[in-house]
Amino acid sequence: MWSFSIRLARLFDDWRIAAHAKACHKIAMSTSPKHSPPRRSLLSVPAINQRALNKVHDLNCDGVIFDLEDSVFPEKKGEARDNLRRFFRQTPLEGREGVIRINGMNSEFRKEDLELIGELAPDAVLLPKVDGPQDIGEVAGLLAATSPGVRLWAMMETAGGVLNAAAIAAADARLDCLVLGLNDLRKETGVLPQSGRAYLVPWMMQVVLAARAHGLDVIDSVFNDFRNTEEFMVECAQGRAMGFEGKMLIHPAQIEAANRAFGPSDEEITEAEAIINAFADPAAEGLNVINMDGKMVERLHLEQAERLMAKARQISERKMKA
Repeated sequence: MWSFSIRLARLFDDWRIAAHAKACHKIAMSTSPKHSPPRRSLLSVPAINQRALNKVHDLNCDGVIFDLEDSVFPEKKGEARDNLRRFFRQTPLEGREGVIRINGMNSEFRKEDLELIGELAPDAVLLPKVDGPQDIGEVAGLLAATSPGVRLWAMMETAGGVLNAAAIAAADARLDCLVLGLNDLRKETGVLPQSGRAYLVPWMMQVVLAARAHGLDVIDSVFNDFRNTEEFMVECAQGRAMGFEGKMLIHPAQIEAANRAFGPSDEEITEAEAIINAFADPAAEGLNVINMDGKMVERLHLEQAERLMAKARQISERKMKA
């Protein structure tokens, strides 16, 4: 009896180790570097605002989030959808990502919004107030037939969403990006809007960690006081330091500061070029670690340098096409 129990325990341990190894392999595969476009500045534009829609072609943001949700009154939802139909058919974005934020899955506007996604085929659809992986799975299933090429983005703006960040990030292969929404998160949790976001930082880092563990991009929340350029720049620097790819914006005046903060600086480009050249030296062949000007540099730094230079090239190419 005892020997059977021991064998059973060992079998369970073997199964647990194998399952853990499989999970680790899945995470390792998901965290391999991907080549997404620059997402330094993502301007949110109310789909009801025709004047704002007319101006987006002249703006230097990396992407536009066309909003059908919070910025549109219920009685104006149909008009907002019609505005997007005209925009995408007559004057589509070129060289930048076009993302449509739809209304929530429990909304009465869900059916019409999803039909619009099928018609217009934007680069991505942004799902608001995602609480768990089931929200992602439901939309992915509904769009599978009509919009197979449309990627999914998720707004992380509820307490449940932050708690379930890791499960959400792993929910579907079409999920491409997590976007932090601190206004709703503050409202739900009672955290006051304070400079530095000290009480929000742990939750923000939880979302960053979940995104990076599953190979997703992650975008920082909006900054509401668009006239306060000094504090906006401080918040952009904080977001960059925390690992965010870029920032969701509410006003064109915020674009250039976000581009500078989240884009490679001249110093970073110079350092990246030096690392790439150092490892290209025949003397570095077969070495995983080299001495560069008194600093230990590993091949992981080479990978980071190559990604930074790829991003710099993408930004430069888009400038030339503008």
